[in-house]
Amino acid sequence: MNVSNGKGSHVAGVRTALVIGGGVAGPVTALALRKAGITATVHEAYPTAADGIGAWLGLAPNGQAALATVGADAVVRAAGQPVPGVVMADGAGNHFSRFDGFPGLPATMMMPRDRLFRALTDHAVAEGVRFVYGKRLVDAVETADGVTAHFADGSSATADLLIGADGIRSTVRTVIDAQAPAPEYGGVLSLGGYATVADDLRAELKVEPGVTYFAFGRAFMGYWRGPDGQLIWFGGLPTDNPPNQAELARVPAAEWLGRLRELYAGHFPGERLLRHTDPESLMVVGQMERMPSVPHWHRGRMVLVGDSVHAPSSSSGQGASLAIESAIELGRCLRDLPTYGEAFAAYEALRRPRVEAVGMNAAAANKVKAGKSAPPAPSAPEEMFRALHFHRIDWEERVEETLRRMGGV
Repeated sequence: MNVSNGKGSHVAGVRTALVIGGGVAGPVTALALRKAGITATVHEAYPTAADGIGAWLGLAPNGQAALATVGADAVVRAAGQPVPGVVMADGAGNHFSRFDGFPGLPATMMMPRDRLFRALTDHAVAEGVRFVYGKRLVDAVETADGVTAHFADGSSATADLLIGADGIRSTVRTVIDAQAPAPEYGGVLSLGGYATVADDLRAELKVEPGVTYFAFGRAFMGYWRGPDGQLIWFGGLPTDNPPNQAELARVPAAEWLGRLRELYAGHFPGERLLRHTDPESLMVVGQMERMPSVPHWHRGRMVLVGDSVHAPSSSSGQGASLAIESAIELGRCLRDLPTYGEAFAAYEALRRPRVEAVGMNAAAANKVKAGKSAPPAPSAPEEMFRALHFHRIDWEERVEETLRRMGGV
């Protein structure tokens, strides 16, 4: 039995793991398992490390704290732009609340999704984690002493455990449970872009560096000032009949931009930002989705982590941070508990309440963005963010002690 960091032994007989998916959760899971004394290999469906995938995202202080457990916080902060402030406004330009971050916590870091992927992958590789590309999972079969993953290219790989970090359309989720729910559409197509504006318009918009603005109303738009002076925005098109990814790709960017300009006519600052956005800079992200409650997080030697089991939709601002937290917690449970079954059950018990609460709040926000409900009454941002941003996973504490503190969860 291998010894892990002087904290005791990891699960008896578990020395290797297959991590399916190389996005956010995959590399962090492999690093956490390595810290727990388990060798993990990441199998990614794309032929190379992901580049040019997705729009921008925010990594909150709690996600950065979780990354510090595996020494990846500094490299990720180097890849992002600090944006600590949040201003809540309406579509007429009226500001009704402001939050500048909690003293003592790092700023939320904004970055393109693929830049985060690259930073995490490069750090994991530097730490000795092996990545294998072009491996799209089609099935996994458990035996008495391991689990074998079968890939679309005809190859296979075997290890003691298999972790599904393969995103919101997870194959591992359906292998664990053929009746597992699919992603839930939130009623909005998500789009974003870059507005190049002159100094006089930037002054009219009163966009301060380091602040994200959320403007609610008949339509919703968020925006902030990028490091190059451009204004980066994200918004949505409410629709009850969303096109799939193939259909989205067939619509010219200029047509999407025209639809957005029609929707945001009279919206401040949406109308002005869209007027200064070129079709070439438009990011058509796709359907805003979330995972509903997943009944089975694990079965046998297989377990889910990140978006494969608890994607909360981008409305939460917590998708990447929650995935990172779960990866760390899974590693800690496998370090401390005597069997993988007990470790998986403890991991689910520690994570499910938090991630499902965030997911439900994001679902409510999606209804506002889709025009299905009115914006909520203004609330103090400090209270909105406190439980999210201050959450910490204590790697040094034994999982058994954490469970006792939580009342035997």
